[in-house]
Amino acid sequence: MVRVPTKLVTWEEIVEWSMGLARVIKESSFRPDVVVAVSRGGYVPARLMCDFLLVDNLVSLQSQHWTEAAKVAEKAIIKFPYKLDLSGQRVLLVDDIVDTGDTLMLARDFILSEWRPAELKIAALQWISPVAKIKPDFYYIEVKEWIWFQYPWTRHEDTVQFIKRILLEERGKEWTYEEIRARFEEGYGIFVGDAYFRLALESLVELGILERRGGTYVAKTV
Repeated sequence: MVRVPTKLVTWEEIVEWSMGLARVIKESSFRPDVVVAVSRGGYVPARLMCDFLLVDNLVSLQSQHWTEAAKVAEKAIIKFPYKLDLSGQRVLLVDDIVDTGDTLMLARDFILSEWRPAELKIAALQWISPVAKIKPDFYYIEVKEWIWFQYPWTRHEDTVQFIKRILLEERGKEWTYEEIRARFEEGYGIFVGDAYFRLALESLVELGILERRGGTYVAKTV
């Protein structure tokens, strides 16, 4: 049975952590001219850094590694690379979490070689120190044991992937809503709320992965 230790992160925690990260940056001598969000996970933290640090300039770069919730792709890639002149600018590269660090390292190297800022620093809300290949210049929380952090901005897509994994383990079995919810809570140790849960089931039906049979759901065999 699928078991993934998961922490449900709230919007209130994100604001608290972002405010704390901004304090850490303020206590250093680094004052960014431009904030770069590592999309997609870094969008919200980067915007909050702009707010708390009073930085006007915000851009993004999509460096992608995780393709499904709690599953890793073979390598990180830069999607939609583009040209930008950041000469003379101090850049703060922001992501939500440093897990392996591959996406951040790729984004960092791309920015340094292609956008050529005067200085670049990396910031993240969380740093998983046992597995990360790099340590960010600024972080708020050090995570010493790996766990999947379920952020508010990926609530729906993560729930879709989590339910999909559970039901595909037993293709052809008919599940009630209550049975799926119970297995979800057992496997991941969280519950995202009925609104997100029902939306995820609807999405899986729309995607052709599940079939609704009256009051039950069945994972399709093909």
